[in-house]
This record gives sequence, structure tokens and C-alpha cells, in this order.
Amino acid sequence: MYRITNIYLLAAFGTIGGALFGFDVSSMSAWIGTEQYLEYFHHPDSDLQGGITASMSAGSFAGALGAGFLSDRLGRRRALMIACVVWVIGAAIQCSTKTVAQLVAGRVVSGLAVGVTSSQVCVYLAELAPARIRGRIVGIQQWAVEWGMLIMYLICYGCGKGLAGAASFRVSWGIQGVPALVLLAALPFFPESPRWLAGQERWEEALDTLALLHARGDRNDPVVQVEFEEVQEAVRIAREAQDVTLLSLFGPKMWKRTACGLSAQVWQQLLGGNVAMYYVVYIFNMAGMSGNTTLYSSAIQYVIFLITTGIILPYVDRIGRRLLLLTGSILCMAMHFAIAGLMASRGHHVDEVDGNSNLRWEIDGAPGKGVIACSYIFVAVYGFTWAPVAWIYASEVFPLKYRAKGVGLSAAGNWIFNFALAYFVAPAFTNIQWKTYIIFGVFCTVMTVHVFFFYPETAQRSLEDIDMIFETNMKPWKTSHIPDRFGEELERHRQKSVVDPEKGADTTHDEMA
Repeated sequence: MYRITNIYLLAAFGTIGGALFGFDVSSMSAWIGTEQYLEYFHHPDSDLQGGITASMSAGSFAGALGAGFLSDRLGRRRALMIACVVWVIGAAIQCSTKTVAQLVAGRVVSGLAVGVTSSQVCVYLAELAPARIRGRIVGIQQWAVEWGMLIMYLICYGCGKGLAGAASFRVSWGIQGVPALVLLAALPFFPESPRWLAGQERWEEALDTLALLHARGDRNDPVVQVEFEEVQEAVRIAREAQDVTLLSLFGPKMWKRTACGLSAQVWQQLLGGNVAMYYVVYIFNMAGMSGNTTLYSSAIQYVIFLITTGIILPYVDRIGRRLLLLTGSILCMAMHFAIAGLMASRGHHVDEVDGNSNLRWEIDGAPGKGVIACSYIFVAVYGFTWAPVAWIYASEVFPLKYRAKGVGLSAAGNWIFNFALAYFVAPAFTNIQWKTYIIFGVFCTVMTVHVFFFYPETAQRSLEDIDMIFETNMKPWKTSHIPDRFGEELERHRQKSVVDPEKGADTTHDEMA
């Protein structure tokens, strides 16, 4: 069967799995302030709305926990196929919803699929991509999330304007199933992960896949041979380990990796992205906007998010993970404290905002525009830094034997905090108003310290080379300067390849090709 081998094309199709998450975010955030939604579901209070929003994250948490076992047993590609089917079922349940309970059930089912795709697409792409561009390839996953957010938001906006009553949100929720069907149709033409194949002792298939991905089918290419040797070594080491359980991820040699991967995902949530994405309409309502102005301004925020991540992806491997994470946490901390200061000093308590009794704080005029400006800046910084880099980092820190379950656990950490914050933010805006931003600002302060002292640099390292980083006692802030062992191995392999056995003389690799 024909196989797609262009890594960028694989990433473009594969990260449709990320777009599913984006679709689900906007499918809720676009409707929570509209009359169609509020009237049909009898104006849910802040607690109920928080539960509806968070239900998808609850399903994603369960899906991410099981994703590693599913992926190791069936392979990365088949795990994604199953997730696509589950997503279509969830979209159908939401599309036909008649009660809050059915809507919650549909979002939970969709969340199961998102939990698998959000963790295993990263694993899959990390195992396919060469080390020098792995960051940008895995980062496309986050970019796809943002495309999904924007596209679904615009679809919801169009449906809200063109359709009346419940049909408006039913159609938009049904459309969510389309990208999953596209991905399901494309996956049979994807290669299986060469590292998973090697783990199953399917060596010839693993070598053929590496050759197709990196050298147009040339099994003797030096790049292919070096990659294959490192995969063999990683599998050999993996065989010496005991069968992996979730508890083994916290063993003596693994806990540091697990702490890095899991905390990166948790910190991404505690940075405050949910405040900006799930409840963007609430924020802009409190800042004095209403009606179409709120919807336009919310769409602008999604566009900013999309553009900033798209700009950083080509450079994410050159800049490095640590610098981006540290810069992001510091700047986001400043934005949170700035918004809190503006709202506390220039805002005032109200009984409701634009007819929404869930909102009890309002800030008008220039200070309100300042809040909106800070929100835009926050989203831009988030798009440049933590949004893509947290997923990249979590996909890099685990060795082969532990990777699927480790990334699954990390994604589960992301989703359980996603659930908690999605549920927390709506009541928080009702009960503690501007103090919500103080909480997120403190989280940003703590994560800055944690990243600096505990996160080693992983950019432009082979996955096997990262194993060596964690086995040393080098301080994390010094790991940006260690030599790239993969590059040295590749150069040695090229040196071996330049000897022509028939001529007994050196020949360049280009001449041999």
C-alpha cells in the first residue's frame, strides 16, 4: 500500500487530532453568551456552566490515561483510528442533544478521543521526525489546536447569525465530526512509528520506514543508519527494563523525567490559558463589550493566538525550550498582575453584566480597553511560548519503553487541571472577580522558578541523546551547552562511508549517492 513519507504532510494530517481539541473548545466558548444557547438550556448558572465546559476535560483525562496502553498494544496509528471513531460518536451525541445531561455526555465521549489524540499525536510525530526539526513538527500539533479554535469559532458565529433556535448550535456541533472523518480516511496511508515497530521486533519494517522518511527509501544512507543504530540501542535498553506501569514512571531513574513531562503540562494549564480561551466572552463582557463587538473581539484573540504560534514554530528548535518557557511564564505573570491591578483599581461591583448574572464585576472606558489589550498580549505570549513548547517538551523527555505511557500521563495531568480550571473560572468570575488573575499570576511566578532549576534543555537532541542528559548530574541551566552526540555519531558514520572498497580511496557521500 502507498505510504505518505513527507514529514510535513504527515504532520499536517496527523495534527488534525489537535484540531479536534480546538473544535471542542470553541464549540462551547462561542455559545455561552448567546441567546439561543442560554434560552434552550434555561440560563445555566456559573456552577452548571463550569460543569458543562469542564466535562470535555474529564473525558480527555480518562482518554489520556488509557492512551499509552492502547498505543503500545495496537500501535500509534491504530490508536488514532480508534480515537477518530470515538470523536464522531461524541459529535453525533452533541448534535442531537436535548438536555444538559446529553450535552455533558457528548462532551465526555468527545473528550475520550481528545485525550488519546492530544497525547499520542505528539508521540507519533516525535518518533517520525528527525531530531533537527522535531520541535517544529511536534509543535504543529498546538498550531492545529489553534486552527481548530478559530475555524469552529467562525462556524459557530455563522450558524448563530444564519440559523434560529437550537439548529444554530446543533449544526456547528455536528460539523465537528468532519475533520475526524478526514483523518480516519488518511491514517491507512501513514507509516507506523519505526520505534514502535522496533519495539515489536519488526526490524525490517522499522528500517524500511526510516529509509522512506529520511532518505527516500535508501536503507544505506548514513542518516538512516545512525537513526537505526540509536533505535536498536534504545530497544535493547528497553528490553532490560521490567514491564512498564504508571508506578514505574516514578521509579529511581524515571521520576525526574516524569516530573518534567507532567509538570510542563500542568504548568501550561496553570499559566491561565483557560481564562483567555474558554471564557473570552466573559472577559470582554466585563470590559464593557457586548453583542457583535464581543464576538469580533473574541475572533481577533483566536487569530492572534494562531499567528504567534505559526511564527515561532520554524524557530522553536533554534531558540530552545528553556528560554521560551521562562520568557513565557515571566511575561504572562506580568499580564495577569496588570489585569488584576486595572480591574481592582478602576472596576466596580455590579449585579449582572449585559444580562448575565454570572458576571459581577465591570470595568468601563479606557481601563476596560487596557484589560482587553493585556488579554491580547497574554494570548500572543502564550502562543509564542507555553502553548506549543509544553507539548513538545513532554514528548521528548521519556525513553522509548516509557514514552507512550509517560506522555499519556503528562497529557492526563494537563487534562485534569484543564477540567479543574474550566470548572473553576466561571464561579471565580462570579465570586472573587479580579482576584482570579492574582491566583494565576502567583502560579506563573512559581513555575518560573521551577523551570529554571529543574528543566534541562532538549532542543536539537535525538530522543536517545536526551536519555544521556537525564543520566548525568549536570545542572539544568547548563545543559544548553553540551555537545550533540547525535551529530557526532552522524559525522563518524559519514567518515566510515567515504571509503570506496573497490577503489581503496576516499569518496564523498554525494559521489556515492
